[in-house]
Amino acid sequence: MQQLENYILGSWIKGDGQGQALYNAVTGAPNFTASTKGLDFKDILHYAREVGNPALRQMTFHERGLMLKALALHLRNHLPKFYELSYQTGATKADSWIDIEGGIGNLFANASLRRKFPNESFCLDGDPHGLGKAGTFMGHHLLVPKEGVAVHINAFNFPVWGMLEKIAVNLLAGVPAVVKPATVTSFLTEAVVREIAASGILPQGALQLICGSAGDMLSHVTAQDVVTFTGSAHTGLMLRSSEQILANNVPFNMEADSLNCIVLGKDVTPDMPEWDLFIKEVRKEMTVKCGQKCTAIRRIFVPEDKIEDVHIALGKALAQTTIGNPFNEKVRMGALAGNTQRNEVREQVQRLLASSQIIYGSLDSVEVIDADAQAGAFMSPILLLNENPFNSQEVHEVEAFGPVSTLMPYRTTDEAIQLAKMGKGSLVSSIVTADASIAKNFVLGAGAWHGRMLVLNAQCAKESTGHGSPLPLLVHGGPGRAGGGEEMGGMRGVKHYMQRVAIQGSPEMITAITNQYMPGAAGIATRVHPFEKYFEELTVGEQIVTGKRTITDADIKAFANLSWDHFYAHTDHTSLAGTLFEQPVAHGYFIMSAAAGLFVPGSRKNPVLLNYGIDELRFTKPVYAGTTIHVRFTCKEKLPQELKDETDVPKGIVKWYVEIFDDSEDPIVGVATILTMVKMQSQV
Repeated sequence: MQQLENYILGSWIKGDGQGQALYNAVTGAPNFTASTKGLDFKDILHYAREVGNPALRQMTFHERGLMLKALALHLRNHLPKFYELSYQTGATKADSWIDIEGGIGNLFANASLRRKFPNESFCLDGDPHGLGKAGTFMGHHLLVPKEGVAVHINAFNFPVWGMLEKIAVNLLAGVPAVVKPATVTSFLTEAVVREIAASGILPQGALQLICGSAGDMLSHVTAQDVVTFTGSAHTGLMLRSSEQILANNVPFNMEADSLNCIVLGKDVTPDMPEWDLFIKEVRKEMTVKCGQKCTAIRRIFVPEDKIEDVHIALGKALAQTTIGNPFNEKVRMGALAGNTQRNEVREQVQRLLASSQIIYGSLDSVEVIDADAQAGAFMSPILLLNENPFNSQEVHEVEAFGPVSTLMPYRTTDEAIQLAKMGKGSLVSSIVTADASIAKNFVLGAGAWHGRMLVLNAQCAKESTGHGSPLPLLVHGGPGRAGGGEEMGGMRGVKHYMQRVAIQGSPEMITAITNQYMPGAAGIATRVHPFEKYFEELTVGEQIVTGKRTITDADIKAFANLSWDHFYAHTDHTSLAGTLFEQPVAHGYFIMSAAAGLFVPGSRKNPVLLNYGIDELRFTKPVYAGTTIHVRFTCKEKLPQELKDETDVPKGIVKWYVEIFDDSEDPIVGVATILTMVKMQSQV
């Protein structure tokens, strides 16, 4: 048997001794061993903090994002090798696609997320706050990468996705990771990390891998570290309660297996498309990955008058599921990850049988294709029926982590909500309905007990990713039994690995620290109009004050005719009684257009390629005919863009802070942030 190696301290190192034997889930034959005996976990974490962390912290979000993109592209070149190993975990090709290419998809998704961050190693959080009447004192929130390491303790069911969905986020945040996959399927994780290490894309110390026991690793975490755990609630509680984590207030994010549910709306009948969607969704969630998903459907709630019909339909659907060797193209459900897992599932089903009965499948036998049903970890899908869910505790407390689910009746939507809550917190809940009022009642009624909710109907079915698919831009986690944590979630997930710090000072000082212009800061005078400068030549804070223009009644009428905006407040002198206006007011968009006429230089060609948009446009007071306006125009922020292809023009996005004034004592009449696409000098 081949002994797996640990990727630590920049090298591949075997643990002492043979370690734990790992088995082929399909044949039952031993194939690898794993050991971490003799490893110094204190040194491993220290290496991540002292080598990996500084290297990542000095990179910008854009650089880290491009690093993730390069890594995703690299891993795609090695898919056949990963699929070959994945079959040994009992996964079919469809199962493996979710794990392998779904994990790589997380890298791509988080790489794209870089565009929502500045081209800095840190970012601002929220809006600035003025803290003084004179405008000389302000506050903001800054997010900086933590100076520690992300320790990921993952579950056996997704050896690739489980790793990549987590490290994509911490790497984008600028924090290194130590990954400890579940040992039973760690041979697949090791294969992926080998390709990551060989690529040289990540800086040294950014990623380390432990195949085997985590030993005393959690005894060496510090306040700057982050621990994430995926697995059973019992194990998670034990780890979360460790002395070092409690003493140092180490952030601990737990995603625990939960009793996720699906509800068939009372409006759905067998002749509706939603009926078939419901049956298909339940069958899929019971059989994909052999039901070994933290998001799999464990509880099925159906109107009591449709229980028999659903029973029959699910039985027919499950009967079409061919089970056996994943290498066989006819097979649609493979094996559990190992015989240990199969035995645990059987034990949990026996507990459920205290108040439920099996209405489809068998605990003792299963027909398989191209395999030995006893040697491999094969198991029949098991559908149970519990007719008294309000009087049964087991069905709301016991999870069989396999192809097992329980059918239960309800009478009203309020009852369905109560039953959903009896799971004491889950990762995901779904309702299949064509009735918006039913959907709203269920979501608002049960939402506090679920991390994610899917409302499935015929309208969204074609594009729906399904009940069991967490997505990179949405949070993955849930309250109570589900662990109380959140993973992914787009920018939310990245911020989990960063420290939020409130900063206070003058607008000039906050501008200098953040490299973003703060309202009220002194501008940098320039003789050359900013639009005449290339992207690299511009400096944040560069500012011009324009000449003046007096708005006339003719201007207002002309804009109304040009835009076809004849709103009464702009055009009708007789209809202003009881309004906010004393006389016909200039269109806000005209004022913005007039402002552009003031700050945009003449018709001569310059490095500005186009207007990219307007953010945060506000009109703060009316502008009437006879009012004279001028503009203060300031370079607020610069965001470089990478080239899309060889023919692309080197460029970046520049944000400009636009303040529009009149000549009164309370002069500000409008503010906006406009965006322009500006050519880089490197093209010239």
